Amino acid sequence: MKLSKLVEKLSIRVLQGSLEHEITGLTSDSRKVMQGGAFVCIVGAVSDGHRYIKDVAAKNVSAVIVQKQAGYEQYFEDGKLSGDSSITVIEVDDTRFAYALMSAAWFDYPAEKLFTIGITGTKGKTTTTYMVKNVLESCGHKTGLIGTIETIIGDEHTPSHNTTPESYEIQEKFAKMAEAGCEAVVMEVSSQGLMLHRTAGIQFNIGVFTNIEPDHIGPNEHSSFEDYLKCKAMLFKQCDVGIVNGDDEHIDQILDGASCTIEKYGFGEDVDIKASDKELLYEHGKIGTKYHVSGLEDLDVELCMPGNFSIYNSLCAIAVTRHFNVDKDKLKKALFEVKVRGRIEIIDVHKDFTIMVDYAHNAMALESLLKTLKEYNPKRIVTVFGCGGNRDRSRRFEMGEVSGRIADFTIITSDNPRNEKPEDIMADIVTGISKTSGKHIEIADRAEAIKYAVDNARPGDVIVVAGKGHEDYQEINGVKHHMDDRELVLDAVG
Repeated sequence: MKLSKLVEKLSIRVLQGSLEHEITGLTSDSRKVMQGGAFVCIVGAVSDGHRYIKDVAAKNVSAVIVQKQAGYEQYFEDGKLSGDSSITVIEVDDTRFAYALMSAAWFDYPAEKLFTIGITGTKGKTTTTYMVKNVLESCGHKTGLIGTIETIIGDEHTPSHNTTPESYEIQEKFAKMAEAGCEAVVMEVSSQGLMLHRTAGIQFNIGVFTNIEPDHIGPNEHSSFEDYLKCKAMLFKQCDVGIVNGDDEHIDQILDGASCTIEKYGFGEDVDIKASDKELLYEHGKIGTKYHVSGLEDLDVELCMPGNFSIYNSLCAIAVTRHFNVDKDKLKKALFEVKVRGRIEIIDVHKDFTIMVDYAHNAMALESLLKTLKEYNPKRIVTVFGCGGNRDRSRRFEMGEVSGRIADFTIITSDNPRNEKPEDIMADIVTGISKTSGKHIEIADRAEAIKYAVDNARPGDVIVVAGKGHEDYQEINGVKHHMDDRELVLDAVG
């Protein structure tokens, strides 16, 4: 591909060289550059790609893309890149943005060959993507998925490292989906992904907003809740139709400046797709919800998942898949059968009590789940959880306090201690529980903790194994050891 084609949608300044080079590859990783390739200098949190300009020049790249005001001049000699004027150097305002658009060009704009659905929000992204995929697939629309747990292309499942991959990887996956005959793709779009321009250049057919609550605020993520909200809102400046939770208190800010048409879902009056007549469905070993949908759709829905958040997720899926004119009976069946790994995942092992695995790994998520389960009036709620090492200690105090306040019994255990002692992390959780009257026990070994919960379960109990969800490892001193909560539950039952 000619360099001119690669940068055709960018505003550029050519510092040296020609745009007529034939480019053999594209990367932002100096270790992966190839002769004749293009290297994009990304300014990252840990490393600055501009530092490797001389290294990649020595590998005979054809083009280097630099960022304005990034200080790249210090790596030049006599105003030239390593004295070699045959290498084209292009300056852009933002190399992350440039990398996204160049990646789209490199793969021949695959997003234009798919019906693209992007879902953003603090909670519900993962479950909703699976609901949308299940419905579309059941109605004959082959659909790819990109999200927190995995990427799915046909029968190929690849574990994920980021909720929203880097821009090159997104475009590569889109290209594979188009080649595999996918008609649509549904993907989780994180605030980090939007902030770092990973989805730049993609005009989503549908953009979705589930909800927003204070989260991901910190020195390595968002500087404030306002910044977090602003990044989420970016999605609605790059989609054709915005499908949003009309009940969220921040919806007006999310839609400020939106360039798309809007459809709202929720329980409120000012929505296009409305839920009403909610019923709780509960028998030992199973827990779910039933409700009616009115407005742009008219149907009764039954879910094998509990609570209002499950209703919101399914309403969203209904609102999205409505644009495909899906069969209502197939829609209802797909929503009833959907099961997401590690997201309120009920492990069907015993008729006398309910046991579920969930990713709730902070106080906000745990409180939301436990309050939802309280509505079902179980005999007891028993939690099994720990907290990750080398992370903010306040999370431990908060999760301990939440479990002690809402659950009937807490089993404190280990969860990715990393380079800390599990006992020290557990002691912090105990500090939080001590602010309540909640009963608890400490069992450092996670397998033993889960077995204790199962062995001591009473008829009517709901046991929540929280924190790890879909993860299948335990990280200890830099080494990941296989550990899957689902397997531990099955082993405990015998």
